Amino acid sequence: MADFRVEKDSMGEVQVPSNAYYQAQTQRAVNNFPISGIRIKRSVIKGLGIIKKSAALANVELGLIDAKIAALIQEVAQEVIDGKLDEHFPIDIYQTGSGTSSNMNANEVISSRANELAREKNLDIHVHPNDHVNFGQSSNDVFPTALRIAAYNMVEEVLIPGMKTLEGALKNKGNQYAHVVKTGKTHLMDAMPVTMKQVFDGYARQIELGAQRVKSTLERIRELPQGGTAVGTGINTHSEFGAKFAAQVAKETGHPFIEAINHFEAQATVDAPCELSAQLKTYAASLMKVANDFRWMNSGPNSGISEIKLAPLQPGSSIMPGKVNPVIEESVCMVCAQAIGNDVTVTIGAQSGNFELNVMYPVVAHNLIESIELLGNVSKNFAEKSVNLLTVNEENIADKVIKNPILVTALNPLIGYDLAAKIAKKSYAENRSLIDVAEEMCDLSRAELEKALDPIKMTKGGFVE
Repeated sequence: MADFRVEKDSMGEVQVPSNAYYQAQTQRAVNNFPISGIRIKRSVIKGLGIIKKSAALANVELGLIDAKIAALIQEVAQEVIDGKLDEHFPIDIYQTGSGTSSNMNANEVISSRANELAREKNLDIHVHPNDHVNFGQSSNDVFPTALRIAAYNMVEEVLIPGMKTLEGALKNKGNQYAHVVKTGKTHLMDAMPVTMKQVFDGYARQIELGAQRVKSTLERIRELPQGGTAVGTGINTHSEFGAKFAAQVAKETGHPFIEAINHFEAQATVDAPCELSAQLKTYAASLMKVANDFRWMNSGPNSGISEIKLAPLQPGSSIMPGKVNPVIEESVCMVCAQAIGNDVTVTIGAQSGNFELNVMYPVVAHNLIESIELLGNVSKNFAEKSVNLLTVNEENIADKVIKNPILVTALNPLIGYDLAAKIAKKSYAENRSLIDVAEEMCDLSRAELEKALDPIKMTKGGFVE
């Protein structure tokens, strides 16, 4: 058997691998874009499958294509959704900016496989990639729709669950060590005391707000451009197609997709995906702060802060025996850096639309989905392999708290700022107990000082009585 077969399109003949379901247009794209070797994301391929299945259902309902042809399209589209045909989607993400190559890739794969099934079932049917699989559609509304379906699905199925796992882990760890008072830090310098619960509840709230910000963008993401066809007017498709299509996608995915309120906006811009990317960037910045705090609190163990002990997961050095590093936190920071960088690409892509079409959809899709996927996975991993396993160095924390000269702040209302500052400086300079120095330098009794300088009371706000 020959390794190649000859396929024809409007531009002539082209050699295609003999075992490939794709046809001439896909092969031309493979030949034209030997750029990165990075293919479109699995979630986007799934989105294309959902589109073709839902379009076939909508077109049958509208009486626009033969029911037997539509049934074959649906059957193969389900194989695309299930990931059974991924090897037949070889096109590089750096391709035509509308995603036409990937749309035709889906059309060709589905038509070839559908025709194969027709022969197996002895059906006298020929499924055409354009006239049937792509009926009532254009790459200009298909790829933007695939991007939105993929993004919505990945946010709900990967990112939000990962964020919720991390939020819960942080809350649980705070509750576990609610009794521990540590020295707070501002400017990386000792400040007033806080409880571990307050610290971890603050982290948890960061994650909670991040999830809320991300979910708020889905109200715009759920508007599907499908039905606008070439330029947003809906030429060559039924006027009811967009609404019926969106209803089928909602049924297929379980998510509340609707037809775009304005097709010209929906397919000419990347505004909604750009908004989502911006919130992913915000979450990445927030998550990096948490991970870096963990690295600082774990630093040492002898010469650093050493307030927490992260689980020892792997050797940390090829030359220094016994060294263990905060590897999970480092991986978190790298993911956050990648997501922040991806947002720059999405932003440039979003401003690169011209008139009725944006021409950076594939790279926007790749970077947006990558950020969603990475942040969801790393959030879950951070929770399971770091937060859940860490312990607090209670003895070390307690020793440092009582030696913290900044506790003198609680005496401000009682003795005034200037005298309190002198006490703090002398305590630090002489490496002596704050309460001992205060007893020598002010009129408060030992009992009054012990009451005023109780660290746990300082974590509750207000005035220490």
